Amino acid sequence: MDVQANPAGYDELKRLGVSRVPAVTVGDRAAHGWNPPAYAALLGIPYTAATKHPPTELARRLDVVLDTTQQFMRIVPDKHLEWRPPERNRTFRNLGYHVFRLSLAFVDGMDLGEFPESWLLDQAPADLRDGPAIARYGALVRGRITGWFEGASPREFERVIKVYYGPQSGHDLLERTTWHAAQHLRQLYALAERLDITPPVPLPTHEFKGLPLPDALW
Repeated sequence: MDVQANPAGYDELKRLGVSRVPAVTVGDRAAHGWNPPAYAALLGIPYTAATKHPPTELARRLDVVLDTTQQFMRIVPDKHLEWRPPERNRTFRNLGYHVFRLSLAFVDGMDLGEFPESWLLDQAPADLRDGPAIARYGALVRGRITGWFEGASPREFERVIKVYYGPQSGHDLLERTTWHAAQHLRQLYALAERLDITPPVPLPTHEFKGLPLPDALW
């Protein structure tokens, strides 16, 4: 069900204990988030996951995504920051902020051992009122994440984190964080084209290879 076209679909998801999209439902069962193994289990079909990139490579790719987002947000005109695309109820400003916040949430989750959904609902603070301010926040996030990876041992990624949609290894959570950030960067570039904004650097599509990105943009 397309809940954007049929808002009543949200009520059905909530009844099944799912508060956000994406999600897949079969009868009275649901799988939350972009979760191909859970989707396969719902449908009763076999699923073989692709080989994940090692954590060091995922960390490098995540930083590329964040660097590109930082450069892009720096040049977004103020007049477009509060615009909301029809596909999602999220402003351009909040979408840019979200790329950095969801990435910082990975580090917070690894440190605390849990990852609540509320972290992904955070809105850009009032003092991040323009593109350059969001880009500066992104620089702080990148520094925090880089420092965390420098101090992390390989065994860190074997730990199981209590994520809001189910337990995940640190490695799985890092992969999800990397493609999640990349997916939103794809959306930013698609919206830029609609608004005649010229990004300062090309979309690094070569860095998306081997990540389980959804085919659909929204």
